[in-house]
Amino acid sequence: MAQPTQSLHTPSPTSFTSTVPYHKGGSILSESGAMNIEKALGEGKLLDMVSVVRETLETASSVPVSIAVTGDSGNGMSTFINALRKIGHNEEDSAPTGVVRTTQIPTCYSFSDIPNVELWDLPGTGAATQSLETYLEEMQFSKYDLFIIIASEQFSMNLVKLVKIIQGQGKRFYIVWTKLDRDLSTRVLSEEQLLQNIRENIRETLHKEGVCEPIIFLVSSFNPFLHDFPELRKSLHRDISNIGYRDHLENLTHTCEKVINGKVTTLQGQIGSESFQEILGIQNANDLGEFLNAYHRLFGVDDDSLQEVAQSMGKPREEYKAIMKSQDLHTALAWDWALSWMNCNAASYLYSVLSYIPILGTTGIHYLKWWSQGHLLEIVAEDTKTILKKILADAII
Repeated sequence: MAQPTQSLHTPSPTSFTSTVPYHKGGSILSESGAMNIEKALGEGKLLDMVSVVRETLETASSVPVSIAVTGDSGNGMSTFINALRKIGHNEEDSAPTGVVRTTQIPTCYSFSDIPNVELWDLPGTGAATQSLETYLEEMQFSKYDLFIIIASEQFSMNLVKLVKIIQGQGKRFYIVWTKLDRDLSTRVLSEEQLLQNIRENIRETLHKEGVCEPIIFLVSSFNPFLHDFPELRKSLHRDISNIGYRDHLENLTHTCEKVINGKVTTLQGQIGSESFQEILGIQNANDLGEFLNAYHRLFGVDDDSLQEVAQSMGKPREEYKAIMKSQDLHTALAWDWALSWMNCNAASYLYSVLSYIPILGTTGIHYLKWWSQGHLLEIVAEDTKTILKKILADAII
């Protein structure tokens, strides 16, 4: 077989310039990290991608998660924060509590149960001189990762508006009904019925406003080990861990897919040219199997490259190979009916007929081959995206 005249991973006719954005605020993916991703994927070196992913996630694990505790004034946000942190109201680092509004400015507290968490006690809403819009602006709602909305006695329209705004930002939130001890001490219904009524009232109020099914916890801040408090802590542990990586994984995925899409666009423009086939080492332009193997090497999803990645991730190669639609030509054809038809006997007969038609037939044959080669390229590119998503998921585990 003729040897490629240039490197398979860096063919000059298929080089491309990408303007991959990186998030300067919402993610810790640096400009150099984005450039390293672009270089690794551009050269089909997934093993280099693994290094970038690990470095990015290692940085992500040290970035604090910000939790905002908010609600109407008088609902007991500060008391709840002390209970959540398992400290008494008289301890040095406790949040000040009282029957009047005690928190005047956003105040940050540490969370001993979970490192790298900032627990923010926000002033309550509902001050006569303050609109909800002003409150949101002053509290800088966009900077928080998760919200705990405190309610008691009733679920006010202010809280409904808060929930809708938070949901619109795509942020996770809990609704925590505090002062459950007071509700239970004055109840006329059974405890089970009372708890059910509180949940249903919150759900119905939010459902009327088009809010999705909320996560509700019913607690007493004076009994932080009873009712829904243990489940609340478990949910916080789980969600804080997820939040610590979620935005960064989304940004990594977005960056990777943008680079791959740019690479496909560039390669599509070169398909059919003799120089492109020469660089890929294609001897028989009618053999899709040759193109498939070349595309695998070009994107770094050939068997040897996958073996290196799998070893680095501590996984068997088969885990990555199994999720590919282009494991081999037979698998690719089985997955895609259009490509399968283009490679069947009927297509061969069509090529034969077209060969007898001057000019138009030659053009038709060229187009059909170009389409098949380009469509196969897209399948391999999608497989590369799928494998990269698995690498990201495996990196967290």
